[in-house]
Amino acid sequence: MRNKLLYVLIAAGSLLCGAALASDNPAPKGVDKAKEKFNGLAETCNNCHGVDGVSAGQSMPSIAGQPENYLKMVMTEWKSGERFSTTMGRLLKGYSDEEIAGLAKYYAAKPWVPVAQELNAKQVKNGGFAMERCSKCHGDTGSEPDDDETPYLHGQWAKFLALEMEKYRDPAVNLPHEKMRKNITKLEEDEFTDLPAFLAAQKK
Repeated sequence: MRNKLLYVLIAAGSLLCGAALASDNPAPKGVDKAKEKFNGLAETCNNCHGVDGVSAGQSMPSIAGQPENYLKMVMTEWKSGERFSTTMGRLLKGYSDEEIAGLAKYYAAKPWVPVAQELNAKQVKNGGFAMERCSKCHGDTGSEPDDDETPYLHGQWAKFLALEMEKYRDPAVNLPHEKMRKNITKLEEDEFTDLPAFLAAQKK
């Protein structure tokens, strides 16, 4: 009986101790609200870019796992108008620099997931030859960018890649990367068609 009573007293004391420690170290004010707000921002992005940034639409890029500095850079350029966009610029004007940085960090921490898509085998093969123009910055398969402001291209939607390349081919479209524009305009028509298929087929 004494042993049982002693056990109860010790257990009660441990609970009181834990409660005291918890009261001495309360959660910082505003943390829950800040987390809730940020989750709301990420959910807004997921509406177009897919759950956790893995796109389910061929004209919409996956953003999960892209380099943090790249994501931050392009969002900042869209916000300022330096980089052309149809919708992103308007959306990001309402975001603070802190929110943009937070979103970049959030999606960069997610795993990159190559999307499953049907591709023309001949275009995939021929696109590998065209990749020579891009490998210096993006790596042989689009999976090894030369710096943290260059995106991964492997396993991205072929349709999205083709749409982006088309923008660089149009001098009227405002885009900040002149080197990209020069390389894209040097591509032959068949290379322009086949390169997105090659990149989309790469899984590693």
